[in-house]
Amino acid sequence: MTDFDGSNHRDISSSFFSASTTNSPADKSKNKGGKGSKKQVFESYMTSEEVSQGLKRGELIQVQCNCIITQLHGNDKRDIFLDGIVSRNRALNGDVVVVQVLPPEQWKVVRSDTECEGASESETKREHVVQKKLERTPRPDVIVEDRYNDRDELVSKVQNIALSDKGTVVYIVEKKHSRAATGFLKFLPDKPFAMFAPVDHRVPRINVPLADCPLDFSSRPGDYISTLFICRITNWSTDSNFAEGRLAKTLGQAGEIEPETEGILTEYDVDFSEFSDEVLDCLPKNLPWTIPPEEMKKRRDLRKECIFTIDPATARDLDDALSCKQLPDGNFELGVHIADVSYFVEEDNSLDSIASRRATSVYMVQKVIPMLPRLLCEELCSLNPLTDRLTFSVIWKITPEGKILSEWFGRSVICSCVKLSYDHAQSMIEAPDKMFSAEELPPVDPTHPIDEIHQAVLNLHSIAKNLRAQRFSGGALRLDQLKLSFTLDKETMMPQGCYVYQYRDSNKLVEEFMLLANIATANHIYRKFPGLALLRRHPPPKAKMVDELQELCDQLGIDIDLSSAGALHKSLNTTLGDDEYTSARKEVLTHMCSRPMQMALYFCTGVVKEEQQFKHYALNVPLYTHFTSPIRRYADIIVHRLLASSLSMTERLVEKQASHCNDRKTVSKRVQELSSELFFGVFVKECGPLDSEAMVMGVLDQSFDVLVLRYGVQKRIYCKSVSGLDSFRHHKVGKKSELTLVWTPDDLEKAPVEQVRTTFFTLVDVQLRADGAPMKYSAVLKRPGDSDS
Repeated sequence: MTDFDGSNHRDISSSFFSASTTNSPADKSKNKGGKGSKKQVFESYMTSEEVSQGLKRGELIQVQCNCIITQLHGNDKRDIFLDGIVSRNRALNGDVVVVQVLPPEQWKVVRSDTECEGASESETKREHVVQKKLERTPRPDVIVEDRYNDRDELVSKVQNIALSDKGTVVYIVEKKHSRAATGFLKFLPDKPFAMFAPVDHRVPRINVPLADCPLDFSSRPGDYISTLFICRITNWSTDSNFAEGRLAKTLGQAGEIEPETEGILTEYDVDFSEFSDEVLDCLPKNLPWTIPPEEMKKRRDLRKECIFTIDPATARDLDDALSCKQLPDGNFELGVHIADVSYFVEEDNSLDSIASRRATSVYMVQKVIPMLPRLLCEELCSLNPLTDRLTFSVIWKITPEGKILSEWFGRSVICSCVKLSYDHAQSMIEAPDKMFSAEELPPVDPTHPIDEIHQAVLNLHSIAKNLRAQRFSGGALRLDQLKLSFTLDKETMMPQGCYVYQYRDSNKLVEEFMLLANIATANHIYRKFPGLALLRRHPPPKAKMVDELQELCDQLGIDIDLSSAGALHKSLNTTLGDDEYTSARKEVLTHMCSRPMQMALYFCTGVVKEEQQFKHYALNVPLYTHFTSPIRRYADIIVHRLLASSLSMTERLVEKQASHCNDRKTVSKRVQELSSELFFGVFVKECGPLDSEAMVMGVLDQSFDVLVLRYGVQKRIYCKSVSGLDSFRHHKVGKKSELTLVWTPDDLEKAPVEQVRTTFFTLVDVQLRADGAPMKYSAVLKRPGDSDS
């Protein structure tokens, strides 16, 4: 297996300024040999003509490379093993590539856990390097054994795949990876370039010209040992293990929040630049802006209705509002009112162009990178209280039990009477008979008594409970996973504390009506535009992985039914006991059940031909879309244009935008996770060490994963790194793995102490401690019987 850490440095100083950045150069004139030529490391890419013919003949497969895995396009469900960096052939994480499947005699037999127990100490050390990057990677369709050879991790990804097709990348269709990385510079004596070592070990080491480095780097390289840089790959030739690149920016000190945050955003190609004058010129000029009289005439006037928002206390981009009015016949007129962003974002202008590229707002712990300029996000579109705002409304006549009697869609005007937080709404739900005073709430429109708003919240809550019960009894699934939140110092924005976010009835109330509106909208636009509707589908989980999970649960004695979304939801809420650790067991089992799940995807109905594939597995509905968050999601803006019959995009363009929205949504989610990990790492460093109980959620042959119960974070503990551990033994029967840990006794006269049966759901005590590396922390296993002091 080729390793990037080799000593084969290449003098490429003359080629930095003519580096090619085209997708798939089929330059077959290079590396032909001859005097002074270097050995070819990678195969040259095929030509586009060769690729096209190979795809038609079925000899090649187009896939998305995710470093440890590759997700197959279409209906081909084979597992493909990309054996090391040579097989990956310079493709990076996220790239869309074409793979050639090799003959069966070259296929890879994947070792079992027990066959891996003899791994070398160096391999175990490398596990630590890659664990942070890989612990959230989804399970594979295609597996890549990468350069760091994380034996434990790889085995966990490919359990029970006895034989995998072996393939190699022959063409890069689209370089979705940004080719940017954060990392550190290493001085190389007598070389005209420095070595850039990315923090992300899935990115190769990069040779950068000394001219790009700080002026005194060559004479004082030690001054920059903890300085974080951004580097962009400009070329990676077939005859080198190392890429070529240019330094883009000096970020600052590693371990500080702002440099690390900028590094995350740049690596994941999140545009956080200020909006250009050309974009801002698309916004209304006459401020304060008021709704033009001619626009008012086109809309249903709902300004006198009791309509209000319920959002997080810190929210400034208020997308959605609710109303609920009891009718004389005992039924309700219930409305969901969504900011009419499409009124301000006209199709094909500069504002629309930047919004479509960004595709989503990105939420980090300390800041938001908005999809739209703040004048729209926080003012003109935001459904701020006591202000006339343009909306798209869906209004139902609905029974108290949640049965829809009639439905109306249309453009409207509202004036929200109050901005409630989730805490305000929760207080109202929990105290149905209380008379709330004005001091307990934000400013309220005097034409709507507080009691009227309170009663509307209670009615919404009652109907939401009925709708929710019907959804789950009808076969829906919700996999709740713990979410960490932070309290920040207002001046330094450093974390002062952290807590597991509580999902309460007020959250469920809002979620229920957003789901109802999205489902109604999906049906509406599909009826009107059967070949052009932008919908959101959720494919069912991968059958093979479900079967494996069912076998594991059977062996663990867990009575779980994985036959459908509804059956799984019922199992998760009825089979886990009734004690103080019930919620922890549910969280562990939820994590296990999430692994076979696939991602939900936007798509154009004209492209996916079989209507059965439109279905949303988790919601258990035939049609679903996103309508309720157009301030922060571009997909919703397209849906709004469909509702208004004003979309001029073709089927091909809708599908292209759907694919881009999928990519950016995935990126946004990952950036949000990395931001949370960054802040928690700082919190551990500043406030640690932190003690907590933990529950085992996965066992490998030399390590095990735990859920740290107090903080909701997941960590891997490596047995060879546990202080005071005399030895350990791995045992596996069927799918069930166990580790027996043997502790060195405090009194050396006594025999070692066994901690028997470290397996799924075992409780252990851990301590979270900051590592030497910036922002990194470890979970240290405590000896049984040690106090938490």
